[in-house]
Amino acid sequence: MTMSRSYARARRNEALLAYALLAPSLVFLAIFTYWPILRSIWFSLHDVMLGDPKIFWLGAENYLRLLDDALFWTVLGNTAFYTLTTIPLSILAALLLAVALDSKLRGMSIYRSAFFYPVMIPSVAAGMVWVFLYAPGYGPINEVLSTLGLPRLDWLYDSDWALPAIVIMSIWKYSGYFMLILLAALKLVPSDLYEAARLDGVSAAQRLLHITIPLISPTLYFVIVIGLLHSYQIFDYVYVMTQGGPADSTNVLTFYIYQNGFQYQDIGYASTIANTLLLFVLGLIGLVALTLGRRVHYLGER
Repeated sequence: MTMSRSYARARRNEALLAYALLAPSLVFLAIFTYWPILRSIWFSLHDVMLGDPKIFWLGAENYLRLLDDALFWTVLGNTAFYTLTTIPLSILAALLLAVALDSKLRGMSIYRSAFFYPVMIPSVAAGMVWVFLYAPGYGPINEVLSTLGLPRLDWLYDSDWALPAIVIMSIWKYSGYFMLILLAALKLVPSDLYEAARLDGVSAAQRLLHITIPLISPTLYFVIVIGLLHSYQIFDYVYVMTQGGPADSTNVLTFYIYQNGFQYQDIGYASTIANTLLLFVLGLIGLVALTLGRRVHYLGER
């Protein structure tokens, strides 16, 4: 009986210590994450204007307005295009770079640093650099196209090319980050598997598909989820490079929230869009968990 009481007391003290250590993080999350979400839900049910103390109950009117907002559906389509192009291409580029750099050749650390360097550049500075690169008159990218005999493009001023231009820049920015994560995962793959595959005459492409990808699938799954979160947080590039134009061709959900909340000062409608964005992100992550999550192969499991 005494031992069981001592054990129960020790478990209770251990639990209290755990809660005490978690308390600062939980308080931080409550103040800066959960409370703003609840506040946003409350605002979305009211007519709230920035700087106006008067608040009027609307119920679901903002959400019904959202369904009839043609610009919202355009913005949602732009965001979906950005997500469905940026994530696969960034991860594919990161995987190929990680495989190429996973060697013991001299100077590989320099290449790894070079490919990771874009991640360390502040987003606003990176956006300004690419505005220069895309410049229609003197931009280096158009100079290269002209040298190759290809037509010059008005990249950020053409509604057909503005969003793909931001996608290209985002792939350049995030591939190095994903590459570093995948490179760490590759170090955990047993080298004897590759050696056995080489002796059996398995090609490099087959080793990648049947050995590398299955064994680093947990990391790939993590990278996909992180990529989803990144893609729906895009704001700074749009703000710096295009301001949502031309003709709203680069307007995405986060920028549309900013427009309604701070340019049009309609906090209630901006909160409605923010809540809808949160539901989309949670739904996508759930879909990824139900589909790709079941295909993840954890090393050592049968």
